[in-house]
Amino acid sequence: MQFRKAVKADIPQIMAIIEQAKAYLKSKGVNQWQNGYPDAEAIEKDIENSNSYVLEQSGSIVGTAAVILSGDRNYDHIYDGKWLSTYPYAAIHRIAVSDEARGTGIASVILENIEGLCRQMDIHSIRVDTHEDNKSMQGLLSKNGFRYCGIIYLEDGSKRLAYEKLV
Repeated sequence: MQFRKAVKADIPQIMAIIEQAKAYLKSKGVNQWQNGYPDAEAIEKDIENSNSYVLEQSGSIVGTAAVILSGDRNYDHIYDGKWLSTYPYAAIHRIAVSDEARGTGIASVILENIEGLCRQMDIHSIRVDTHEDNKSMQGLLSKNGFRYCGIIYLEDGSKRLAYEKLV
């Protein structure tokens, strides 16, 4: 498997995985990613900003994530809890796995690779958020050592559960 930065030519495969993830969330009754976002424009912006990563297996992309190594202003304020640290941190967004790879541990492999990337960059904290109904993501984060820290609100006012892991 290869974890690498995404390039524009990857957008069709990334969007196929994002669309599968949207359908999966909808089937689970999770009202996350159901309003058109993330779209190809968001993924293209991630690539232009060097924030988009993919995991390839046997030459096919099986997972994707955005990793912002400079943090995220949505995490400036946390409610009903507190962050584990005040360290500089990386933020993970838009993590998704293909239908074919779902349930095989690929999402954990993506998280492990992000941790390795952070260590290489001397970043010792990773933050991520998820919808309160997204039990799959909450389970993935807990299984991989992320700790629930509190609630954050996105720029559009959406409530999210916030997690952090020290690496």
